[in-house]
Amino acid sequence: MKPGQKAEISVDAYPSLHLKGHVDSIQLGAGAAFSAFPPENATGNFVKIVQRVPVKILIDKGLDPKHPLPLGVSVIPTVYVK
Repeated sequence: MKPGQKAEISVDAYPSLHLKGHVDSIQLGAGAAFSAFPPENATGNFVKIVQRVPVKILIDKGLDPKHPLPLGVSVIPTVYVK
């Protein structure tokens, strides 16, 4: 992914709402990399731990400014990388 790529967002609480937007920015690393106390999972064996990298998507159209999305709703973003 890179900034400027188109994205579609569906909101599970509002099945008929389909939003369109674009990728604004991507954080340079996972949240643990910038933490004051990063987790150190020493198990003795190699264990792959899933890391999530925050991506900021700006909504371009489909959202009514009078009724913004409530905080904490689950969304399914789809970013078109080609």
